[in-house]
Amino acid sequence: MNCRGCAAPLSLPLIDLGTSPPSNAYVHADRLDQAEQWVPLKVAVCQQCWLVQTEDYTRADSLFDAEYAYFSSFSSTWLSHAERYVAEMVERFDLNAGSRVVEIAANDGYLLQYVAARGIPCLGVEPTRSTAQAARDKGLEIRELFFGRDSAAQLKGEGWGADLMAANNVLAHVPDINDFLNGFATLLKPTGVATFEFPQLLTLMAGAQFDTLYHEHYSYLSLTAVQTLCERNGLEVFDVSQLSTHGGSLRVFVQRRDGERRAVQPAVQQQLQAELDAGVKTPEYYATLAPAAERIKHELLRFLLQAKADGKRVVGYGAAAKGNTLLNYAGVKPDLLAWVADANPHKQGKYLPGSRIPIVAPTQIDIEKPDYVLVLPWNLLHEVSQQLAQVRQWDGRFVIAVPELKVL
Repeated sequence: MNCRGCAAPLSLPLIDLGTSPPSNAYVHADRLDQAEQWVPLKVAVCQQCWLVQTEDYTRADSLFDAEYAYFSSFSSTWLSHAERYVAEMVERFDLNAGSRVVEIAANDGYLLQYVAARGIPCLGVEPTRSTAQAARDKGLEIRELFFGRDSAAQLKGEGWGADLMAANNVLAHVPDINDFLNGFATLLKPTGVATFEFPQLLTLMAGAQFDTLYHEHYSYLSLTAVQTLCERNGLEVFDVSQLSTHGGSLRVFVQRRDGERRAVQPAVQQQLQAELDAGVKTPEYYATLAPAAERIKHELLRFLLQAKADGKRVVGYGAAAKGNTLLNYAGVKPDLLAWVADANPHKQGKYLPGSRIPIVAPTQIDIEKPDYVLVLPWNLLHEVSQQLAQVRQWDGRFVIAVPELKVL
C-alpha cells in the first residue's frame, strides 16, 4: 500500500489489532443470525511525510451509511465545547449576519445550531442520512454528500463561499485526504479561515490510546503531517491550540495560500518542535504502542475474569467506537461484560459489533445495580461519573482500562 498523503510506499508498521467489524456497525436484533464483515485493522506510518494511517480494507460509503449511529448531541461535554467554539470564532474573526459559515461533517447540528442562533447564515455538509435528518429537524440547511474538490466547487457556485469552515473530528475520517483539503482551498473566501480539530498523535502515543484506532479513522494526525498536507493543497497553517477533547486534541487554523494571509503564530513552530523532540520523525517513536496495547488488554482481561470468579457483576457504559476497538481486540464477550448502557436511543436495543454485547438504556444500571461500571469512552469519565453518581449509593465502582486499568 502507498501513503494516502504523498503516495510513498508504506514500510513502517505501527500496530496490528487483528480483525473486527467496523466500529459503528451496530447489529440489529433481527440480524444476529447473520455474519458480520470482519476486516483487518492494521495501522502503518509513512516515513516520507509521517502520516499515520490504516491500511486499506474498507470503503467510506460502507462505514458512513444511512444507519450511522454516532450523534454528537448525546454528549453534554461536546455540546459545551461546540458552543464555546462558536463564541470564540465569532469574536476572533468578526463573524456576523453578512458572513457565511460552512461545517463539514455537521452530524446532527450539534455546532451549527449555535451559529444559527446568532443569526449567521450557515450550511452543513453531512453524508450520513440519520444524522443529517436530525440536523434538519433543528431547522438547519444540510447537504447530504461527501465533501471534496468537486462538491466544494458546486457549493461555491451556489453562493456558499465561506468566511469560516469548521471541520471537527472529520479530517481523520476521509480516505482521500488530498481531495478533501483541496475542497477547503476551493470553498474558502480569500479572507476565509478553516479550523480542523482532531485527536493528536502525541497524546495518542503518550497515553497508549490504541482504542482510538478503528476503520472509520483513516489517519492519525500530527501537525507535522497536517502542515505538509495543507501546503500540498493550497492551504497554510497559521495557528494551533491545544484541546482537552478526546483525550488530547489539536485545533489547527488554516487559510488560503493565495489569499489575504494572516501572520503565522508562534504556537505553530512550538507544536512542530514538540513533535520533533518527541520523535515523530523517527521509527523508534512508534515502537511503544503495540506492547502497551497488549498490556492494557491483559490488565482488562485479568480484572474481568477475577470479577467473574468473585461473583461480581460488571457492565459497560458508552457504546462508543473506541470501546469496540478495545473489546474486540481483547476478545471480550457478554460472559464477561453483561451489557453496555448508552444514552443514545438509536443504539439501544442493538448489539455491539463483533462482541455482540447488548446495548441497553442507562435506566438498566439502576435496575440491576452492578458492582462495576466499565466506562468505555474514558475521555468522558468525569461527565459519566456525574451522570451516574447514584452508582456510589450501592458501593458500585467505576472502571477505565486506558491508559491503564483503574478502579475508581
